[in-house]
Amino acid sequence: MSLPKKPSLLTLILLTSISVLSLNMFLPSLSRIATDFEADYALVSLSIGAYLAVSAGLQIVMGPLSDLYGRRPVLLAGLGIFIVASIGCMLAQDIWVFLGFRLLQSAVVCAMVISRAVVRDIAPADQAARLLGLIGTAMALAPLLGPLLGGVLDELFGWRANFAAFALMGVALFALTWSDLPETNPHLGAGFRAHFRSYPELLGVPLFWAHCGCLVFSVGGFYAFLGGAPQVAEVQFGLSPAWVGVGMGSISAGFMLGNYLTGRLSGRVSLSQIVLAGRWLALVGPACGAVVFALGYAHPLLMFGFVLFIGLGNGLTIPGVNASVMSVAPHLAGSASGLSGALTFAGGAALTAIAGVVVSTSAGAGALLLLLAVVSALALVSAQYAYRIEARLA
Repeated sequence: MSLPKKPSLLTLILLTSISVLSLNMFLPSLSRIATDFEADYALVSLSIGAYLAVSAGLQIVMGPLSDLYGRRPVLLAGLGIFIVASIGCMLAQDIWVFLGFRLLQSAVVCAMVISRAVVRDIAPADQAARLLGLIGTAMALAPLLGPLLGGVLDELFGWRANFAAFALMGVALFALTWSDLPETNPHLGAGFRAHFRSYPELLGVPLFWAHCGCLVFSVGGFYAFLGGAPQVAEVQFGLSPAWVGVGMGSISAGFMLGNYLTGRLSGRVSLSQIVLAGRWLALVGPACGAVVFALGYAHPLLMFGFVLFIGLGNGLTIPGVNASVMSVAPHLAGSASGLSGALTFAGGAALTAIAGVVVSTSAGAGALLLLLAVVSALALVSAQYAYRIEARLA
C-alpha cells in the first residue's frame, strides 16, 4: 500500500510549536492581566489551569475524531476556533469573558495531537521515530523562547499584544495547513469506538498507573512552575515582564540539556537508571532551594537556578517514561499515549491552580520551591514503584 502524500516537515513543526506557545507565551503578563481586570492572581491563573483541564479532555477525543472524520477537517476546525478565541481574549474587557475565550483557545491542542498522527500516517515506523524526534525539538525550543517573546511584546505594546500575535499565528497556520497538508488518513471511519473500548483493559494494569504517575508528577512540576513563577518574579522580586520571560526559560534550558544527556547515555546506561537519576536531580534542586530561601537568602537568580534542575530531571525522565507507558501493553500503545497525555494535562491543571494559591502567601518563592520539591518526590516514588513492579514481573 502506498503512503499518502506528505506535508512538509516545517508545517508539522509549526503546528506542534503553536500548541506549546499558546500555553506559555503570555505567562510573563499574568500579573498585569490581574491588575488590568482587578482580579485575584489565583483567578487569572485559571487561564493556565483550566486551559490544561480542557486540553486534557480534548486530547482524548481529538485523535479518534481525526480517525473518524479525517486529519485535515479536524485540524482546520481547531485552528479556526483558536483564531476566533485569540481575538476574543485580545478584546475582552472582563475577566470572565477573557477566561471563556481562553478556554476556547485550547482547541489548538489538536495541532499537536494531529501532527503526530500525520507522522504515523505518512512514514513507516523507523522514519516516523526520526520525524517525531525532529518535531520534539520544537517542543523543547518553544517553551524556551515563548516567555521571552511574550515578555518583550508586553513591554512594547501591552499584554493584549500576545493574543494579537496568537491570532496572526493562527491565520498563518490555517493558510499553511490548507495549502500544504492534504488528508493523510487512509482509513476514515475506523478506530473511534475501539479506542475507547481499550481503556478499561489499560486501567487495570498497575504498571501503567506507576509509569503514568511518574509522568504526571514530572510534567506537573513544570506546570506548577509556570503557574507560580510569574507572580513571584514580578511581585516579590520586581522583575519586568521581559526579565520574567528570560528567567522562565531556565526550566526549558534544563530540559534541553537533559534531553541531550538522555541521547548520549541511552544504550550505555539502563533506562531505569537514567529515569531515577533524573528524578533525584528534580528533587534535590528545588529542595535545596526551599532550604536556602527559608534561611533568608532570597534572589531571583537563586530561584531560577534551582528550578533549572526540574527541567534537567525532566529531560532525563520523560523520554524513557513515555516509552515505558506505551510498552506496558504494546497492543494498546495508542490508547496508552492518549490516556497518559490526558492525565498529564489534568494533573498539570490541578498543580497550576495549587501553585497560584501557594505563591499568594507571604512565603512566595520559598513556598513555590517547596511545592516543586514535594511534586518531584511523588514522581520519584512512582518511578521506584514502577521499576519494582517490572523487577517482580521479570
